[in-house]
Amino acid sequence: MITHQYDVLIVGAGGAGLRAALEIPEGFSCAVLSKVFPTRSHTGAAQGGIGAALGNEEEDSWEWHMFDTVKGSDYLGDQEAIEIMTKDASRAIIELEHMGMPFSRTPEGKIAQRRFGGHTRPEDPSDPDSKHIAVKRSCYSADRTGHVMLHTLYENCIKQKVHFFSEFYVTDLIMSGNVCAGIVAMDIATSEVHIFHAKAVMLATGGYGRVFRITSNAHAGTGDGFSLVYNNGLPLQDMEFVQFHPTGLWKLGILISEAARGEGGILLNNKGERFMERYAPTVKDLAPRDMVSRAILTEIREGRGFKGSDGTYYVHLDVSHLPKEVIDDKLPEITGFARTYLGVEPTKEPIPIQPTAHYAMGGIPTTPDAEVTKDKKNTKVAGLYAAGEAACVSVHGANRLGTNSLLDLIVFGRRGGKAIAEFIKNTDFAPLPADAAERTLSKIDKVMNSKGSEKVGALRTELQEKMMEKVGIFRNESDLKEMTSEIKSLRERYQNIAIDDKGKTFNTDLIEAIELGSLLDTAEPIIYGALVRQESRGAHSREDFPNRDDKNWLKHTLIFKKDGTPKVDYKTVSITRFQPKERKY
Repeated sequence: MITHQYDVLIVGAGGAGLRAALEIPEGFSCAVLSKVFPTRSHTGAAQGGIGAALGNEEEDSWEWHMFDTVKGSDYLGDQEAIEIMTKDASRAIIELEHMGMPFSRTPEGKIAQRRFGGHTRPEDPSDPDSKHIAVKRSCYSADRTGHVMLHTLYENCIKQKVHFFSEFYVTDLIMSGNVCAGIVAMDIATSEVHIFHAKAVMLATGGYGRVFRITSNAHAGTGDGFSLVYNNGLPLQDMEFVQFHPTGLWKLGILISEAARGEGGILLNNKGERFMERYAPTVKDLAPRDMVSRAILTEIREGRGFKGSDGTYYVHLDVSHLPKEVIDDKLPEITGFARTYLGVEPTKEPIPIQPTAHYAMGGIPTTPDAEVTKDKKNTKVAGLYAAGEAACVSVHGANRLGTNSLLDLIVFGRRGGKAIAEFIKNTDFAPLPADAAERTLSKIDKVMNSKGSEKVGALRTELQEKMMEKVGIFRNESDLKEMTSEIKSLRERYQNIAIDDKGKTFNTDLIEAIELGSLLDTAEPIIYGALVRQESRGAHSREDFPNRDDKNWLKHTLIFKKDGTPKVDYKTVSITRFQPKERKY
């Protein structure tokens, strides 16, 4: 076993982790651990853009961006944090530009912007109460925005001599009392366990889309960061709010960006109707994602979907009426996906789509400086930080607006990096417990030597199918209660798993077995959060409680494990500028 010591450890090499690493000052050591090569991090799959009220193509303001984000969150987003994010957005974009990020441009050379769901401005800017219409707020690089952002940040980290441990899988936090003293990780190439001692640790581990069968997430999106926190007795916040992106490729879940609708694409049912006119008459196809996903599923349930060859249903996304240069220049990647994976020619025929599990609005609770908190009083865990999709500073509340995820990464990744930089200047290394690696060694030994009868792939598929069926876009008490029993049973069966590969070199059987544990750990608080929240708000839609209930449920859920069982607590929502009101588009 090898022990390392760094001032700062960052787990995850996506946008949040890399942006934080760039803030660690010279003279302090910083290491980034990632279970994939850094430029394979899931930030690279983000397509449509980064939200910022630059006003390059239309009049805009951060206050309008803030209002849209609060409204989009169904008033569960913390307004203090949302104000910080939307105020800082324009500066953050210019900073990326100066780092070398290649944005698409207007004819005048400014950063180009386009429309995205839920982003609006008053039709009459002098009257904030006038009808709101879609606004061009998304700063983009064709439909590969996350890809170029990730590469830009990685190149800057290399320039700054950040140390990378690629293909290292973090298996545990090292807690010394109420202080995080480091992490335990396994080198995937050799299966060797390493201890990393640090003054500060940031979790930037991304999402958990692989809890569901149909997802836009990469295979690495197994909820590892959520599991690390949950298994160390710390809470997870608002886990019931799972975003299903409306437009995933049918059967596969591969993302077809909202940019397609931002450029003028429309959704059609089997009658050829532009059905979003029924659900969001003002903004139509550019309504927020939770509303569009429910509308698609409602159309299918009411018999207006298309039946696929595998018996599943979909609707159409039509971009064939758009000019060829728009398709080729602004949407090359997503139209390429349609051709490659479904054999559809988007310039001539519609693309079959269905909602796909996409984003975690909830996660590890943090302050706006990315400091992890452990209770409803926001008591901080010294030395532990989180940013990006793994974190819940709660700028997204019950539903995230498109383009706000990449913005969240760079704003709170930067703020977290700055907070860490101050923290380490006046902090010594906390002592390492003698048994720091014991849980990890025991876990690996148990999996490697098990002669159990359960197979990882079969258990994972069962979990994903059941989560899709019972904890998906529409939910009810009966299904959720069943799922509490199902998750308990799956956890018990997980104790009896066995793998075929007993080697130590790139043992992907072992990695997938540990990842399945993370998926089960993450699914549990999603299920329990969805069961206790007896209302419909944002992405959480209870058919037995169809209305939003601000009197009883305008609060965050905190779910933590106590004596092996999920426990629930609640936390107040920060409301500053905008009082909750009915959400109409």
